[in-house]
Amino acid sequence: MICHLFLFYLVCGNLFNARSVNTTLEYDIVIKDKVVGSLEATRNQKDNQIWYHSATVINTKIIRNIEVQYNYDVHFENERLQSSQVAIYINAKSHANTKTRYTDDAYEITKNGKLETTITDSITYPSVLLYFKEPINITKCFSEQNGNFNTIKSLENHSYKKTNAKGKENIYYYKNGVLDSAEIDGGLINFKIIATK
Repeated sequence: MICHLFLFYLVCGNLFNARSVNTTLEYDIVIKDKVVGSLEATRNQKDNQIWYHSATVINTKIIRNIEVQYNYDVHFENERLQSSQVAIYINAKSHANTKTRYTDDAYEITKNGKLETTITDSITYPSVLLYFKEPINITKCFSEQNGNFNTIKSLENHSYKKTNAKGKENIYYYKNGVLDSAEIDGGLINFKIIATK
């Protein structure tokens, strides 16, 4: 009997952990009602460490054909950002590369290989979390791409407006605590993100 209970606990425990530890979200990128790309965001957790990754590919035409790729890699430990790297490519050429690294009680922000600034505030809600965790009672998030903080304002009905340092606004809509869709001002191009499942 004890053996059966142990096996039940082991099997159910592993199933529960598999669901709660690894998460993948998939979205279509839409411009003018046409799907022009995809976004995949993953969350992998082991003990008190969490790794987030998001990859976006957009193929569209602005005067000429253009392919934009966004890659985010973010590492958390004990619910605090430890490091992040954002690489953006346009037509396979590097457009931006921003790294954030926690060291000596501060964050070093490096852009395209050059140290830009340091931040002493604790970072607990970076922008990659916008996919996985509705920003309830959150008023700011860290932009891994720009190395600064954006403001977040609740619009009610599980929707939120994020405004960056340049005044560009994105609107995020949530369902069951997870991002369902968003309207993004990408600077170069504006697009919608729509969950596929």
